[in-house]
Amino acid sequence: MFLIKNATIVDPNSKQNGKKVDILINKGTIKEIGKNLSANKSTKIIEGKKLQVSPGWLDIGAQVGEPGFEHREDLASVAAAAAAGGFTALACFPNTAPPIHSKSEVSFLKNSTQLVDFYPIGAVSRACAGGDLAEIYDMAKAGAVAFSDGAMSIASAGLMKRGLHYIKGIDGVLINHPHDVSLAKGGQLHEGEVSTKLGMKGIPALSETLMLKRDLDLLAYTESKLHVHNISTAESVKLVKTAKAKGLKVTASVAIMNLLYSHESLENFDPNFKVNPPLREKKDVKALWKGILDGTIDVVNSNHTPLEIEAKKLEFAYADFGITGLQTIFNLLNTHFGDTLTADKLVDLLAIQPRKILNLPIPTISEGEVANLTIFDNTTEWTFSRKAIKSKSYNTPHIGASFKGQVLGIINGANSNL
Repeated sequence: MFLIKNATIVDPNSKQNGKKVDILINKGTIKEIGKNLSANKSTKIIEGKKLQVSPGWLDIGAQVGEPGFEHREDLASVAAAAAAGGFTALACFPNTAPPIHSKSEVSFLKNSTQLVDFYPIGAVSRACAGGDLAEIYDMAKAGAVAFSDGAMSIASAGLMKRGLHYIKGIDGVLINHPHDVSLAKGGQLHEGEVSTKLGMKGIPALSETLMLKRDLDLLAYTESKLHVHNISTAESVKLVKTAKAKGLKVTASVAIMNLLYSHESLENFDPNFKVNPPLREKKDVKALWKGILDGTIDVVNSNHTPLEIEAKKLEFAYADFGITGLQTIFNLLNTHFGDTLTADKLVDLLAIQPRKILNLPIPTISEGEVANLTIFDNTTEWTFSRKAIKSKSYNTPHIGASFKGQVLGIINGANSNL
Protein backbone atom coordinates (compact mmCIF):
# COMPACT_ATOMS: atom_id res chain seq x y z
CA MET A 1 0.00 0.00 0.00
CA PHE A 2 1.27 3.49 -0.90
CA LEU A 3 0.16 6.93 0.20
CA ILE A 4 1.42 9.82 -1.93
CA LYS A 5 1.13 13.01 0.13
CA ASN A 6 0.50 16.56 -1.13
CA ALA A 7 1.16 15.83 -4.78
CA THR A 8 -0.01 17.92 -7.71
CA ILE A 9 -1.79 15.79 -10.31
CA VAL A 10 -0.70 16.37 -13.90
CA ASP A 11 -3.27 14.57 -16.02
CA PRO A 12 -5.28 16.50 -18.62
CA ASN A 13 -7.77 13.59 -18.77
CA SER A 14 -8.53 13.63 -15.04
CA LYS A 15 -10.99 15.81 -13.12
CA GLN A 16 -8.21 16.12 -10.55
CA ASN A 17 -5.78 17.79 -12.96
CA GLY A 18 -3.83 20.60 -11.28
CA LYS A 19 -5.09 19.77 -7.79
CA LYS A 20 -2.78 19.13 -4.83
CA VAL A 21 -4.06 15.99 -3.11
CA ASP A 22 -3.17 12.73 -1.38
CA ILE A 23 -3.41 9.50 -3.38
CA LEU A 24 -3.94 6.15 -1.65
CA ILE A 25 -2.97 3.05 -3.64
CA ASN A 26 -3.78 -0.49 -2.54
CA LYS A 27 -2.89 -3.65 -4.47
CA GLY A 28 -2.08 -1.66 -7.58
CA THR A 29 -5.35 0.28 -7.65
CA ILE A 30 -6.06 3.93 -6.84
CA LYS A 31 -8.41 3.56 -3.87
CA GLU A 32 -8.86 7.17 -2.80
CA ILE A 33 -7.92 10.69 -3.81
CA GLY A 34 -8.44 13.52 -1.33
CA LYS A 35 -7.03 15.74 1.39
CA ASN A 36 -5.33 14.58 4.58
CA LEU A 37 -5.77 10.86 3.89
CA SER A 38 -4.63 8.49 6.63
CA ALA A 39 -2.84 5.18 6.34
CA ASN A 40 -1.95 2.20 8.50
CA LYS A 41 1.52 1.34 9.78
CA SER A 42 2.33 -0.90 6.79
CA THR A 43 1.65 1.84 4.26
CA LYS A 44 4.67 3.34 2.51
CA ILE A 45 4.37 7.13 2.51
CA ILE A 46 5.82 9.15 -0.36
CA GLU A 47 6.17 12.85 0.23
CA GLY A 48 8.21 15.86 -0.82
CA LYS A 49 8.06 19.61 -1.22
CA LYS A 50 7.06 19.77 -4.91
CA LEU A 51 5.72 16.32 -5.77
CA GLN A 52 3.95 15.85 -9.09
CA VAL A 53 2.14 12.72 -10.27
CA SER A 54 1.22 11.94 -13.86
CA PRO A 55 0.10 8.95 -15.93
CA GLY A 56 3.09 6.69 -16.52
CA TRP A 57 5.35 7.68 -19.41
CA LEU A 58 5.95 5.55 -22.51
CA ASP A 59 9.03 5.63 -24.75
CA ILE A 60 8.80 4.66 -28.43
CA GLY A 61 11.77 3.00 -30.11
CA ALA A 62 14.05 1.90 -27.27
CA GLN A 63 16.57 -0.81 -28.13
CA VAL A 64 16.16 -3.47 -25.45
CA GLY A 65 19.11 -5.74 -26.31
CA GLU A 66 17.51 -9.05 -25.37
CA PRO A 67 17.55 -11.46 -27.11
CA GLY A 68 20.96 -11.50 -28.72
CA PHE A 69 22.66 -8.43 -27.27
CA GLU A 70 22.39 -9.09 -23.55
CA HIS A 71 25.97 -7.86 -23.06
CA ARG A 72 24.64 -4.38 -23.93
CA GLU A 73 21.26 -4.58 -22.24
CA ASP A 74 18.84 -7.22 -21.04
CA LEU A 75 15.16 -6.88 -20.19
CA ALA A 76 15.81 -6.52 -16.46
CA SER A 77 18.38 -3.75 -16.91
CA VAL A 78 16.36 -1.82 -19.49
CA ALA A 79 13.31 -2.06 -17.23
CA ALA A 80 15.34 -0.68 -14.32
CA ALA A 81 16.68 2.17 -16.47
CA ALA A 82 13.22 2.96 -17.81
CA ALA A 83 11.66 3.00 -14.35
CA ALA A 84 14.46 5.22 -13.00
CA GLY A 85 13.71 7.62 -15.85
CA GLY A 86 9.97 7.66 -15.11
CA PHE A 87 8.75 5.24 -17.80
CA THR A 88 6.16 2.59 -17.03
CA ALA A 89 6.19 1.26 -20.59
CA LEU A 90 8.51 0.79 -23.57
CA ALA A 91 7.51 0.26 -27.19
CA CYS A 92 10.56 -1.73 -28.27
CA PHE A 93 12.19 -1.68 -31.69
CA PRO A 94 12.68 -5.07 -33.40
CA ASN A 95 16.48 -4.94 -33.82
CA THR A 96 17.32 -7.95 -31.64
CA ALA A 97 18.81 -11.32 -32.60
CA PRO A 98 16.59 -12.94 -33.67
CA PRO A 99 14.67 -9.82 -34.62
CA ILE A 100 11.02 -9.35 -33.71
CA HIS A 101 9.68 -10.53 -37.07
CA SER A 102 7.22 -13.29 -36.14
CA LYS A 103 4.58 -13.95 -33.50
CA SER A 104 6.96 -16.00 -31.34
CA GLU A 105 9.30 -13.04 -30.73
CA VAL A 106 6.33 -10.74 -30.13
CA SER A 107 4.93 -13.18 -27.56
CA PHE A 108 8.31 -13.54 -25.86
CA LEU A 109 8.71 -9.79 -25.36
CA LYS A 110 5.09 -9.12 -24.44
CA ASN A 111 5.14 -11.87 -21.81
CA SER A 112 8.41 -10.59 -20.33
CA THR A 113 6.74 -7.57 -18.71
CA GLN A 114 8.07 -6.98 -15.21
CA LEU A 115 8.64 -3.57 -13.63
CA VAL A 116 7.59 -1.88 -16.88
CA ASP A 117 5.32 -2.99 -19.70
CA PHE A 118 7.00 -4.10 -22.92
CA TYR A 119 5.08 -3.36 -26.12
CA PRO A 120 6.71 -5.06 -29.13
CA ILE A 121 7.11 -3.21 -32.42
CA GLY A 122 7.18 -5.88 -35.12
CA ALA A 123 9.48 -5.74 -38.12
CA VAL A 124 8.09 -4.60 -41.47
CA SER A 125 10.49 -6.88 -43.37
CA ARG A 126 11.89 -10.26 -42.47
CA ALA A 127 15.02 -9.86 -40.33
CA CYS A 128 14.69 -6.07 -40.84
CA ALA A 129 16.61 -6.73 -44.05
CA GLY A 130 14.46 -4.60 -46.34
CA GLY A 131 13.29 -7.49 -48.57
CA ASP A 132 10.09 -9.48 -48.11
CA LEU A 133 7.30 -8.40 -45.77
CA ALA A 134 7.38 -10.02 -42.35
CA GLU A 135 4.42 -11.82 -40.74
CA ILE A 136 2.59 -8.57 -40.01
CA TYR A 137 -0.90 -9.98 -39.50
CA ASP A 138 0.28 -12.76 -37.16
CA MET A 139 2.38 -10.32 -35.16
CA ALA A 140 -0.55 -7.93 -34.83
CA LYS A 141 -2.71 -10.77 -33.50
CA ALA A 142 0.07 -11.69 -31.04
CA GLY A 143 0.24 -8.14 -29.68
CA ALA A 144 2.60 -6.04 -31.82
CA VAL A 145 1.58 -2.39 -31.37
CA ALA A 146 3.23 -1.01 -34.52
CA PHE A 147 5.57 -2.04 -37.34
CA SER A 148 9.02 -0.79 -38.21
CA ASP A 149 12.46 -1.96 -39.23
CA GLY A 150 13.67 0.16 -36.34
CA ALA A 151 17.25 1.32 -36.69
CA MET A 152 17.21 0.08 -40.30
CA SER A 153 15.40 2.68 -42.39
CA ILE A 154 13.24 1.25 -45.17
CA ALA A 155 15.28 1.94 -48.31
CA SER A 156 12.92 0.36 -50.87
CA ALA A 157 10.00 2.53 -51.95
CA GLY A 158 8.21 -0.62 -53.07
CA LEU A 159 8.54 -2.23 -49.65
CA MET A 160 7.41 1.00 -47.98
CA LYS A 161 4.31 1.14 -50.19
CA ARG A 162 3.44 -2.53 -49.55
CA GLY A 163 3.97 -2.07 -45.82
CA LEU A 164 1.69 0.98 -45.67
CA HIS A 165 -0.98 -0.80 -47.72
CA TYR A 166 -0.86 -3.92 -45.55
CA ILE A 167 -0.86 -2.05 -42.27
CA LYS A 168 -3.86 0.02 -43.36
CA GLY A 169 -5.85 -3.22 -43.55
CA ILE A 170 -5.28 -3.93 -39.87
CA ASP A 171 -5.62 -0.30 -38.76
CA GLY A 172 -1.98 -0.23 -37.70
CA VAL A 173 0.81 2.33 -37.86
CA LEU A 174 4.14 2.07 -39.67
CA ILE A 175 7.16 3.72 -38.05
CA ASN A 176 10.13 4.75 -40.18
CA HIS A 177 13.22 6.79 -39.44
CA PRO A 178 13.98 8.74 -42.65
CA HIS A 179 17.65 8.12 -43.37
CA ASP A 180 18.87 7.42 -46.90
CA VAL A 181 21.98 5.30 -46.38
CA SER A 182 23.10 5.78 -49.98
CA LEU A 183 23.50 9.51 -49.29
CA ALA A 184 24.85 9.11 -45.76
CA LYS A 185 27.27 6.20 -46.28
CA GLY A 186 30.52 6.72 -44.41
CA GLY A 187 29.26 9.91 -42.74
CA GLN A 188 30.36 10.53 -39.19
CA LEU A 189 28.41 13.67 -38.27
CA HIS A 190 26.20 16.31 -39.85
CA GLU A 191 27.54 17.66 -43.13
CA GLY A 192 28.41 21.30 -42.47
CA GLU A 193 31.06 23.63 -41.14
CA VAL A 194 32.06 21.35 -38.27
CA SER A 195 32.51 18.25 -40.45
CA THR A 196 34.61 20.34 -42.86
CA LYS A 197 36.71 21.76 -40.02
CA LEU A 198 37.30 18.28 -38.58
CA GLY A 199 38.04 16.79 -42.00
CA MET A 200 35.38 14.10 -41.69
CA LYS A 201 32.74 12.92 -44.12
CA GLY A 202 29.34 14.37 -43.29
CA ILE A 203 25.76 13.15 -43.28
CA PRO A 204 23.75 15.66 -45.34
CA ALA A 205 20.35 16.90 -44.21
CA LEU A 206 19.16 15.73 -47.64
CA SER A 207 19.60 12.11 -46.52
CA GLU A 208 16.68 12.69 -44.15
CA THR A 209 14.44 15.04 -46.10
CA LEU A 210 14.62 13.10 -49.38
CA MET A 211 13.33 9.92 -47.74
CA LEU A 212 10.78 11.85 -45.72
CA LYS A 213 9.33 13.40 -48.90
CA ARG A 214 9.09 9.91 -50.40
CA ASP A 215 7.39 8.50 -47.31
CA LEU A 216 4.84 11.32 -47.20
CA ASP A 217 4.03 10.86 -50.90
CA LEU A 218 3.54 7.13 -50.31
CA LEU A 219 1.40 7.88 -47.28
CA ALA A 220 -0.86 10.13 -49.37
CA TYR A 221 -1.08 7.42 -52.03
CA THR A 222 -1.96 4.59 -49.61
CA GLU A 223 -4.05 6.66 -47.15
CA SER A 224 -2.44 4.70 -44.32
CA LYS A 225 -0.87 5.80 -41.02
CA LEU A 226 2.79 6.80 -40.57
CA HIS A 227 4.86 7.81 -37.57
CA VAL A 228 8.05 9.60 -38.61
CA HIS A 229 10.66 8.61 -36.07
CA ASN A 230 13.32 11.09 -34.95
CA ILE A 231 13.35 14.00 -37.37
CA SER A 232 16.34 16.30 -37.01
CA THR A 233 16.14 19.10 -39.58
CA ALA A 234 14.19 22.34 -40.01
CA GLU A 235 13.08 21.17 -43.45
CA SER A 236 11.63 17.97 -41.96
CA VAL A 237 9.56 20.02 -39.52
CA LYS A 238 8.14 21.98 -42.47
CA LEU A 239 7.36 18.81 -44.39
CA VAL A 240 5.51 17.21 -41.47
CA LYS A 241 3.61 20.42 -40.74
CA THR A 242 2.47 20.67 -44.37
CA ALA A 243 1.46 16.98 -44.43
CA LYS A 244 -0.64 17.42 -41.28
CA ALA A 245 -2.31 20.49 -42.77
CA LYS A 246 -3.27 18.35 -45.79
CA GLY A 247 -4.96 15.87 -43.48
CA LEU A 248 -2.46 13.03 -43.83
CA LYS A 249 -2.39 10.58 -40.93
CA VAL A 250 1.15 11.38 -39.86
CA THR A 251 2.82 11.94 -36.50
CA ALA A 252 6.43 12.71 -35.67
CA SER A 253 8.96 12.42 -32.90
CA VAL A 254 12.30 13.98 -32.04
CA ALA A 255 15.14 12.47 -30.01
CA ILE A 256 16.07 14.43 -26.90
CA MET A 257 19.68 14.92 -28.03
CA ASN A 258 18.62 16.58 -31.29
CA LEU A 259 16.32 18.88 -29.37
CA LEU A 260 19.20 20.13 -27.21
CA TYR A 261 22.54 19.97 -28.99
CA SER A 262 24.02 21.07 -32.31
CA HIS A 263 26.99 19.68 -34.26
CA GLU A 264 29.31 22.10 -32.42
CA SER A 265 29.15 19.59 -29.53
CA LEU A 266 31.34 17.28 -31.62
CA GLU A 267 34.29 19.63 -31.99
CA ASN A 268 36.11 17.78 -29.18
CA PHE A 269 35.50 14.38 -30.83
CA ASP A 270 33.44 13.05 -27.91
CA PRO A 271 31.96 9.77 -29.27
CA ASN A 272 29.11 9.99 -26.76
CA PHE A 273 27.68 12.81 -28.89
CA LYS A 274 27.81 10.56 -31.97
CA VAL A 275 24.16 9.70 -32.48
CA ASN A 276 21.77 8.84 -35.29
CA PRO A 277 20.20 11.07 -36.48
CA PRO A 278 23.30 13.25 -36.13
CA LEU A 279 23.28 16.51 -34.24
CA ARG A 280 22.45 19.18 -36.81
CA GLU A 281 22.81 22.99 -36.90
CA LYS A 282 21.49 25.53 -34.40
CA LYS A 283 18.76 26.58 -36.82
CA ASP A 284 17.55 22.98 -36.87
CA VAL A 285 17.51 22.77 -33.07
CA LYS A 286 15.47 25.97 -32.97
CA ALA A 287 13.01 24.67 -35.57
CA LEU A 288 12.59 21.38 -33.70
CA TRP A 289 11.70 23.20 -30.49
CA LYS A 290 9.23 25.37 -32.37
CA GLY A 291 7.74 22.16 -33.79
CA ILE A 292 7.24 20.88 -30.25
CA LEU A 293 5.45 24.04 -29.15
CA ASP A 294 3.12 24.26 -32.15
CA GLY A 295 2.22 20.56 -32.14
CA THR A 296 3.98 19.57 -35.37
CA ILE A 297 6.15 17.18 -33.34
CA ASP A 298 4.04 14.89 -31.16
CA VAL A 299 6.60 13.01 -29.06
CA VAL A 300 10.04 13.39 -27.51
CA ASN A 301 11.82 10.07 -27.10
CA SER A 302 15.04 8.78 -25.60
CA ASN A 303 16.62 7.16 -28.69
CA HIS A 304 17.95 4.64 -26.16
CA THR A 305 20.75 2.67 -27.86
CA PRO A 306 22.98 0.95 -25.30
CA LEU A 307 26.49 0.05 -26.46
CA GLU A 308 29.36 -1.79 -24.79
CA ILE A 309 32.53 0.17 -24.06
CA GLU A 310 34.39 -1.61 -26.90
CA ALA A 311 31.93 -0.10 -29.40
CA LYS A 312 32.09 3.43 -28.04
CA LYS A 313 35.46 4.17 -26.46
CA LEU A 314 37.29 4.39 -29.76
CA GLU A 315 38.62 7.01 -32.11
CA PHE A 316 35.62 9.03 -33.23
CA ALA A 317 35.51 7.63 -36.77
CA TYR A 318 35.37 4.05 -35.48
CA ALA A 319 32.87 4.52 -32.65
CA ASP A 320 29.29 3.31 -33.14
CA PHE A 321 26.32 5.67 -33.17
CA GLY A 322 24.13 5.64 -30.06
CA ILE A 323 23.40 6.88 -26.56
CA THR A 324 21.60 5.57 -23.49
CA GLY A 325 18.80 8.04 -22.88
CA LEU A 326 16.00 6.56 -20.80
CA GLN A 327 17.22 7.89 -17.46
CA THR A 328 17.94 11.46 -18.51
CA ILE A 329 15.14 12.55 -20.88
CA PHE A 330 12.98 14.20 -18.21
CA ASN A 331 15.96 15.80 -16.49
CA LEU A 332 17.19 17.31 -19.75
CA LEU A 333 13.75 18.60 -20.73
CA ASN A 334 13.13 20.14 -17.32
CA THR A 335 16.63 21.58 -16.94
CA HIS A 336 16.77 23.18 -20.38
CA PHE A 337 13.11 23.97 -21.07
CA GLY A 338 11.47 24.09 -17.65
CA ASP A 339 10.67 27.79 -17.99
CA THR A 340 8.62 27.33 -21.18
CA LEU A 341 7.47 23.70 -21.07
CA THR A 342 4.33 23.39 -18.94
CA ALA A 343 3.73 20.26 -16.88
CA ASP A 344 0.68 19.44 -19.01
CA LYS A 345 2.72 19.69 -22.22
CA LEU A 346 5.51 17.55 -20.74
CA VAL A 347 3.04 14.79 -19.85
CA ASP A 348 1.38 15.07 -23.25
CA LEU A 349 4.75 14.50 -24.95
CA LEU A 350 5.87 11.63 -22.73
CA ALA A 351 2.69 9.83 -21.73
CA ILE A 352 -0.40 10.72 -23.74
CA GLN A 353 0.70 11.20 -27.36
CA PRO A 354 2.89 8.05 -27.46
CA ARG A 355 -0.14 5.96 -26.50
CA LYS A 356 -2.42 7.76 -28.97
CA ILE A 357 0.04 7.01 -31.77
CA LEU A 358 0.13 3.32 -30.83
CA ASN A 359 -3.63 3.15 -30.16
CA LEU A 360 -3.05 2.06 -26.55
CA PRO A 361 -5.29 2.81 -23.56
CA ILE A 362 -4.27 6.02 -21.80
CA PRO A 363 -4.06 5.62 -18.02
CA THR A 364 -5.78 8.26 -15.94
CA ILE A 365 -5.52 9.28 -12.31
CA SER A 366 -8.97 8.56 -10.93
CA GLU A 367 -10.38 6.47 -8.10
CA GLY A 368 -10.86 2.84 -9.07
CA GLU A 369 -8.30 2.97 -11.89
CA VAL A 370 -5.18 0.80 -12.01
CA ALA A 371 -2.23 2.82 -10.76
CA ASN A 372 0.03 3.58 -13.72
CA LEU A 373 1.94 6.54 -12.35
CA THR A 374 5.14 8.51 -12.65
CA ILE A 375 6.15 10.50 -9.57
CA PHE A 376 8.55 13.41 -10.04
CA ASP A 377 9.42 16.94 -9.03
CA ASN A 378 10.76 19.80 -11.12
CA THR A 379 12.83 21.62 -8.51
CA THR A 380 15.37 19.24 -6.97
CA GLU A 381 18.94 19.93 -8.09
CA TRP A 382 21.27 16.95 -8.31
CA THR A 383 24.21 15.47 -10.19
CA PHE A 384 23.90 12.47 -12.48
CA SER A 385 26.65 10.00 -11.58
CA ARG A 386 27.89 6.78 -13.16
CA LYS A 387 26.72 5.00 -10.01
CA ALA A 388 23.13 6.09 -10.73
CA ILE A 389 23.05 4.39 -14.15
CA LYS A 390 20.79 1.32 -14.22
CA SER A 391 21.58 0.29 -17.79
CA LYS A 392 24.35 -2.21 -18.49
CA SER A 393 25.90 0.38 -20.81
CA TYR A 394 27.38 3.79 -20.00
CA ASN A 395 27.43 5.53 -23.40
CA THR A 396 26.15 8.92 -22.32
CA PRO A 397 27.82 12.36 -22.20
CA HIS A 398 25.78 13.31 -19.13
CA ILE A 399 27.78 11.62 -16.38
CA GLY A 400 28.64 14.43 -13.99
CA ALA A 401 25.95 16.75 -15.37
CA SER A 402 23.90 18.89 -13.00
CA PHE A 403 20.15 18.58 -13.44
CA LYS A 404 17.10 20.39 -12.13
CA GLY A 405 14.17 18.07 -11.52
CA GLN A 406 14.16 14.41 -10.59
CA VAL A 407 12.05 11.29 -11.05
CA LEU A 408 11.23 9.74 -7.68
CA GLY A 409 9.83 6.53 -9.09
CA ILE A 410 6.94 4.73 -10.77
CA ILE A 411 3.97 2.64 -9.72
CA ASN A 412 2.81 0.24 -12.41
CA GLY A 413 -0.03 -1.83 -11.03
CA ALA A 414 1.42 -4.19 -8.44
CA ASN A 415 5.01 -3.21 -9.37
CA SER A 416 7.00 -0.20 -8.26
CA ASN A 417 10.56 1.00 -7.74
CA LEU A 418 9.84 3.27 -4.77
